Parts: sequence; C-alpha cells; structure tokens
Amino acid sequence: MSFYTELGLKTIINARSYSTKLGGAPLPGEVLDAMREAACCCVRMDQLQDAASRVIASVTGAEAGLVSSGASAALTLGTAACLAGFDAGRMNRLPDTAGIPNEIVIHRSHRNDYDHALRAAGAQFVEVGFSYYTFSYEVEQAITGNTAALFYQAGGDGLALPLSEFVAIAHRHGKPVIVDAAAELPPTENLRTFIEQGADLVAFSGGKHIRGPQSTGILCGRADLIQSAALQHQDMDVFPESWPLRQWIADGRLAGPPHHGIGRGFKVGKEEIAGLLAALRRYAQRDTAAELRGWMADMQCIAEAASTLPGVRSELRFPQPGGRPVPHAVLTIDETVSQKSATDVVVALQEGNPSIYVFERHAREGVIVFMPESLLSGESEIIATRLKEILGR
Repeated sequence: MSFYTELGLKTIINARSYSTKLGGAPLPGEVLDAMREAACCCVRMDQLQDAASRVIASVTGAEAGLVSSGASAALTLGTAACLAGFDAGRMNRLPDTAGIPNEIVIHRSHRNDYDHALRAAGAQFVEVGFSYYTFSYEVEQAITGNTAALFYQAGGDGLALPLSEFVAIAHRHGKPVIVDAAAELPPTENLRTFIEQGADLVAFSGGKHIRGPQSTGILCGRADLIQSAALQHQDMDVFPESWPLRQWIADGRLAGPPHHGIGRGFKVGKEEIAGLLAALRRYAQRDTAAELRGWMADMQCIAEAASTLPGVRSELRFPQPGGRPVPHAVLTIDETVSQKSATDVVVALQEGNPSIYVFERHAREGVIVFMPESLLSGESEIIATRLKEILGR
C-alpha cells in the first residue's frame, strides 16, 4: 500500500506544468538521495546557507544566493533587505515601515496576483505607465527619496521598458531592482540573464523546472542584500557575545543582533536546501535537446488524438506566449458540435480515473491547454484515451 493510498488519496496526472496546488513534479532520484543524506545529522544552518550561496553564485553569476521557502518568500525577503539594509531596528519593525523609505516603483502592466509578496514586507507600490505602454521618464520621475527599490516582472508581455533600461534608470538614482523570475526557466540561460542585465536581486522557484523540493526557492544577487535577507530569515535566538557574526557588531556593520525577522516563518530545512542544491547542479547539466524531444512527443500524442474528435480543434504550439521554449497542446472546443463545453471536459478529466489536471484558465472561452513538464512516461497516452472517452461518439 502506497503512502497516498494509506491516506485514502489517489495520485493524479499533472498536465498543468509545475503547479503548486498539484504538488509540483516528482523529484529526481539524486534530489531524494541528497535530502535523505542531509536528514541524517545536524549542521549549523547559517553555514549551510553560506555553502548554498556559493553554489548558487557559481550557477547564476550573482555575488551571493539564498535558499528560500519558495519564490514568493524570496520576494518578501528581498524586499525586506531593500527596506532594512543592515539596520537592526528596521529589521525588527517590519512590516511597519512608517517613517522610512518604503515605496517600490512598478510598471502598471507588471501588477499581478503574486506581487502581494512584496507588500507583505511593508512596501507600497508606486505604479508607472499605462497597462499598454510606459515611457522611461515616468519611471525616472517616480523615483524619490521615499523609494526603496524598483520591481520588474520577468516574462511580461513586452509592454514595459526592457529590463536593461529599467535597471539603468534605477542605478542612476542608486536604487536596487528586484526581478521576479519564478517561472522563467527554461531556458537555462535565464539563470544568468537577469543578473547579467544588472538586476540586484532575482527570485526563482526551486520547485518548478529546476525540479527541487516544491517548497524551495532561490534569491540571488548583491552580496549585501543577500546578507540582509539572511539575517531576517534565520533563527536569531543568539547572544552578542557568542554570535558567530559578533565581528559585525564590533566593526559597526550592525548595532546588534536583530530579533527574529519578518522571514522567520519562511523556515527552510537542511533537507530542502540539500535537495535544491542537488537539483540545481542537475539542472545545469541536463540534456536539453532530449528533454524537448520528450515534451514534443507527449504534446503531439495529445494533439493528434484530439484532432479526430468532433467539435475539437487541436494545435501543438511552440514556444509558449511569454517565449519559454516549452511546447503545449491547445484544444478549442465548439460546444455546439461536441455537446460538451471546455469546462465540462476539464471537470470530467479531473473527476475521472485516473484524475487528470490541465491548465483551465481559458476554459470559459472554450480553450483548454495541456503542458508536458510534469508528465511521467506513458501518461500522454492515458490523456489521449480519456479525451476520446469524454468527447468521442
């Protein structure tokens, strides 16, 4: 009896990519091995994070890095670093930012339902431009003495300023830029792209395409900002006299140890850090051509099966709208012919045996999308069979 069966649960087929609500993707063996080995003993977590920082820096080209409990936590920690710096008093106050620079400049077209992570640290947004266009002078004029940072959503729709131009404006005013790149892998080059374009902090998901533990993320960038984020993330049950960083007090970098910071609830365990590092090394060395061939074959299997069904138009599309080099199968369903709406199909797939989950955001417009990244061997054939059972006559 499997773990899930014992709990009365059934596993699913995940054709919705690395969806958090579906548990992400199965972990590679080497990731599980690293987590198992790390679980067998104790270690100083600050030293483990320092070691992780070196690995992350080598892969991303950043000065330093931090393993967080997901990309959202990375954004909150990065924002906290920009708000507090090395001011222990400010660290202790967050998210109370009264009387300190707390504004983050953001393109109006970059507002999204994930940006709450920045406001959770105590930041307030200053929106610039329109949803369809932004001029550089609008960004320039939005930066004031109350500006703590600027924020950029990677993978947007091209209606914002290019990141390099956005960074140049920010740096002219001495302000850091935070980039949300949670879902911007692949391509692998994006691990370095945003840092190379001048971003001061970049957040990635560790549990999506990197295939690390689902609850992990990466924050990488400037060493001073990463150090500030780490101080607001780690267990700070310390005393000045014995604190490993007591030299920071002696040389005036810190007035004293901050208390448990705003990121204390974002605890990441030694097992997760080990798994993320193993996954990151594996990701940098994987066979991208073989990966793409497998994805194409899975999506072609689904698209071809659906093309024979009444009232269904199927397409194999590549790349994805934001430019990610991942194929996807798009089914447009004519309810007047198929006698079933796209939502009917989504629900039938979810409630069937096996349970299959797809990207349903556009189901109201008659469109459902299948994505390949989390599919296991043979699951595309199962999806094809279920579509025929649901929509065939």
